[in-house]
Amino acid sequence: MLEVTNGDNTEPPTILLQVKYPEAYPEQAPILELLAPPNAPAHPFFSIASDRQELLDGLMETIDDNLGMAMIFTLVSTLKENAEQLIAARQEQTQQEREQMILEAEREENKKFHGTPVTPETFLKWRATFKKEMEEAQLREEEAEEAAEKKKNRGKETVIQLTGKQLWERGMAGKIEEDYDDDDEVSIQEVEKLTVNA
Repeated sequence: MLEVTNGDNTEPPTILLQVKYPEAYPEQAPILELLAPPNAPAHPFFSIASDRQELLDGLMETIDDNLGMAMIFTLVSTLKENAEQLIAARQEQTQQEREQMILEAEREENKKFHGTPVTPETFLKWRATFKKEMEEAQLREEEAEEAAEKKKNRGKETVIQLTGKQLWERGMAGKIEEDYDDDDEVSIQEVEKLTVNA
């Protein structure tokens, strides 16, 4: 019975190595078979059923190198080492896949923070839409003001007085010229005569 260690917290897999010695052993290779212990828990990175042939093939070079000598201990060590490498490679592959999924999820998440790139074309499109929205908003505001004025002046003579903002927006501010009569002018001598008492 061979217990293969692995780098994570899962229960390490156990392998039964069945060895049958031919009469000419060690000059002739032993007959090997890998078995799973009864009621053994399944391991996420290792299965005797699917990995048996790969592990047995991995022992052939060791058998060839050790013909003529006792080799069971060497075979067990090699089998354990090959199984550990197999598990480590699968764990690393799983870890890389997990990291790749995390990176992909981060890329998707970061797409939220990257809007449309600003180019002359996208800016002009945005600008046209923005101007249209602002004009519509201004029209709605003016209509609301007119409706409020009409409601306020029901039954009264309708005289619409524009606010300073409305005069400014419509370009009417500063265009009213005031007429001064010559009679309204005050001479400098009269101003000098004025005194202020405190």
